[in-house]
Amino acid sequence: MKIEIPESKKQVFEMRMPIRWGDMDAMGHVNNTSYFRYLETVRIDWMYSIGCVPDPKGEGPVIVNAFCNFYKQLEYPGDILIRMYASDPGRTTFETWGTMERIDQPGVIYAAGGATTIWVDFPSQKAVTLPDWMRSIVG
Repeated sequence: MKIEIPESKKQVFEMRMPIRWGDMDAMGHVNNTSYFRYLETVRIDWMYSIGCVPDPKGEGPVIVNAFCNFYKQLEYPGDILIRMYASDPGRTTFETWGTMERIDQPGVIYAAGGATTIWVDFPSQKAVTLPDWMRSIVG
């Protein structure tokens, strides 16, 4: 499926990963929960790549909403390319979005999903203003 990426979303990261045998379910395709794991993995790897390492004594990102739209079934074996986008920085939040395609079928989107992220002071468990350095990356 061809997906138009809104101009407001900018690509911030991409990674390849294998579809694992254990990602499949009894129906012979990748289980829907695995797609969320793929999105989580790319989001965490992106955050580490920009120096955003979680610190329980400080501040950092927390996911408050996540979604995934499934367009085609992924099946083992194969490798996927996940492109991650960010957008819409608010006072305390920003959006991330990822598309998934098979390496052997470039441009064909199998699934797309995202998450709303809120910036939190972990000790107080309260939302705080998104830091300027993160705002510049996602905005």
